[in-house]
Amino acid sequence: MAERLQKFLARAGLGSRRRIEDWVRQGRITVNGTPAQLGTQVNGAEKIEIDGKPVLVRAFRQRRRVLAYYKPVGEVTTRRDPEGRPTVFERLPPLRDGRWIAVGRLDLNTQGLLLLTTDGELANRLMHPSSEIEREYAVRVLGEVAPATVRRLKEGVPLDDGLARFDEIREAGGEGANHWYHVVLREGRNREVRRLWESQGVTISRLIRVRYGPVTLRRGLHPGRWDELDETQVGALLAAVGYRPDDDAAEALASGRRRPFKIGGAKPSAFHGGGPVAHSRPVPKPWEAKSGQRRESRDDVETQAHRPYRPGDSRSEKPRRAEPGATLPPRQPFNPWNAQPGRPRDGERGATPGPRRPLNPGRARSGR
Repeated sequence: MAERLQKFLARAGLGSRRRIEDWVRQGRITVNGTPAQLGTQVNGAEKIEIDGKPVLVRAFRQRRRVLAYYKPVGEVTTRRDPEGRPTVFERLPPLRDGRWIAVGRLDLNTQGLLLLTTDGELANRLMHPSSEIEREYAVRVLGEVAPATVRRLKEGVPLDDGLARFDEIREAGGEGANHWYHVVLREGRNREVRRLWESQGVTISRLIRVRYGPVTLRRGLHPGRWDELDETQVGALLAAVGYRPDDDAAEALASGRRRPFKIGGAKPSAFHGGGPVAHSRPVPKPWEAKSGQRRESRDDVETQAHRPYRPGDSRSEKPRRAEPGATLPPRQPFNPWNAQPGRPRDGERGATPGPRRPLNPGRARSGR
């Protein structure tokens, strides 16, 4: 089953869907030698090239990874900066396959939480306005803010790109001329927080993003460092954007790929306490033999399995170990004619050695 080119490449970790759409408009992507269009459908069997370089899409989906990076002031959220300023991607761990995709941006003078992931589809859902993911910022302003100003910021303020407002504003204390506020909004326009405060004549002296959806900036994390989210945190992030666990299987089936194993979950093994491994095909039972073969009823098989061994049994000449609860055959009575000198009888601890046979002079060895 085919899917759109930008979604296919985004899931492969080559960039966000929005960025890939820009590459298509610029004519940087070709499919089977033909410039791609926004409506191009692919299934993974085509020859896809970006800037003349072939795209290697592996048959198995790579593990989804998400980083919570503490962006410091002075870094830009871009891969290459014409002015030579440091970027957030210079501090991230290297990847063998795919690339890190930034979920939104923080401007040069803003610090705080920045999410980065290897899943372009997840990044697109986190940034899309329809997801309405909450962004929480800690804002330090100069001077006091009047209650009327706070009310206008919550009701809505007209900006150059439309009406904007804060969903929530909370006072967080402060000393002297500085006052802290925590604000929450559900969209990510360019410098929206700063523009909202500046529209009311309020000057921002410090701006920190402390939360993005269910992910909160960890206390004690230093600027320039990052934390990798575990499975529980990634699951909460997927649930926040309506990314169900079955979506991975549906996308893998649509693109003709096998569903990957769960992270950190190996196949159950009897050697690791996981129970017996299930066989790919059921083991045939004797009473389910194929045509032309000897059939036995289930009752006969169960009867034979619990029947004690008897001499002359046609099943096997070698006695088998008795099943639990099976009755053993009675012991044979002692035959004195078969007894050997010095060998204990049944039920005796030992036996006295028997008399030696007299020496036969005719069988004695010669002295040679």
